[in-house]
Amino acid sequence: MFSAQRIETVQLQDVASIIECDLPWNRFSGERVLVTGASGFLGGYLTRTLLSLHSAGKTEQPVHVLALVRNSSKARRQLADQLDCQHLEILEFDLKDPLLPGVGEINFVLHAASQASPRFYGTDPVGTILPNAIGTAALLKALSRSARPAAFLFVSSSEVYGSPLGNAPIKETSYGGIDPMEIRSCYAEAKRLGEALCAAWSQQYRIPTFVVRPFHTYGPGLQEDDGRVFADFAFNVVRGENIRMLSDGSARRAFCYVSDAIAGFFTVLLTGSPATAYNVANPSANLSVIELAEMLADLFPAKKIRVERCESLARETSTSTILPDVSRLAALGWRPSVTPAIGFRRMIEAYERSVE
Repeated sequence: MFSAQRIETVQLQDVASIIECDLPWNRFSGERVLVTGASGFLGGYLTRTLLSLHSAGKTEQPVHVLALVRNSSKARRQLADQLDCQHLEILEFDLKDPLLPGVGEINFVLHAASQASPRFYGTDPVGTILPNAIGTAALLKALSRSARPAAFLFVSSSEVYGSPLGNAPIKETSYGGIDPMEIRSCYAEAKRLGEALCAAWSQQYRIPTFVVRPFHTYGPGLQEDDGRVFADFAFNVVRGENIRMLSDGSARRAFCYVSDAIAGFFTVLLTGSPATAYNVANPSANLSVIELAEMLADLFPAKKIRVERCESLARETSTSTILPDVSRLAALGWRPSVTPAIGFRRMIEAYERSVE
C-alpha cells in the first residue's frame, strides 16, 4: 500500500524544478487549458505544473485547467493535493467516444491521454487506438472552434519509429517498419495517425500544433502493473524482490526522468516550431537492460537484491539499441539534468517510504 502524500511530495518537488526552466510561462496567464489524461503519469505532471505557475510568480493570472479524465474518482485520488484549487475543473469523458462534450472556450490543449503500457495492446487494442485517432481529431476540432486558439500539444511516442534500421541515433526522420496487422502495432499506428492529424490541422486550419516523442520516461506516478521493464525492475526494488531477467539484457535504452521530459514538453510547446516533431529523451542515460538491473540493485545495498538470469527464458530483443537524437530539442536550449541513479532513487524512495 502506497501513501499518496509521499508520492505527491516528490511530484511537487519535481514540478518546482520544471517551472524554474527559463521559458515564457506567462503565455499561460489567465488561459483555459484542456489537459487530457490528467490523472495519468505524464498528464498529472502537466496538470500540476500548470496549476503551480501563478503561485510561483510565473504568470500574472492563474491558469484554469480543465482536466479530461476517463474516471473522475481515480482522478480525485491521483490529484487529491490539487482538489482545493478553484482553477481545476475535472471532466469525466472517454476519448474513445467521438462526441466530445462541450468544453467551452479553450486556449491550449495538452493531449496526453493514451494507454501507453504494453499490457493493454493485446487486451484492448481498440481502446488504445481511438483516443489517439478520433480523440485527437475531436480535440483539434474543439480548439479550432475557440476564439483564441493558442496551441495544441500532442504527446506522441518513440514507438512511431517502428524497428529502426541499424544502431545509429534516431533522428525525427528515422523510420523503420511497422506491420499494421500486428496487434501490438495498435499503439504505434495510433500515434502516427495522431501526428498526421496535427500536421493536417496545422496546414489546413492554421492551428499551431506541436508534437513530442518521449522515450522511456520514468518517475513517481507510474503504476505498479505498468508492464514495461524499467517499471517492473523499479517495483521489484520497492518490494525488496530479486530482479528476474527474462531476456539476455543486451537491449539498450535511453531512460529519461519525468521532470526532464515534462520540461522538454513545455519547451517545445512554448518555443518550438509548429507542425514539427521533437524527440524528448536523455541520450546520456543510455543503459542496457542488464546495466539498469544491476544499477538498481546497487542503489539499495541494504536490500541485498540480486539480479537473476533465467537462462531458460532468456531471449534477445528484436531491437537491440534505441538511442535518440535530441539535437532538435537541444537547439531550443533544453538539457536533461537528472541521471538514472538520481532519478530511479527518487522514484523508488517515493514509493518505498510510502509503504504503510
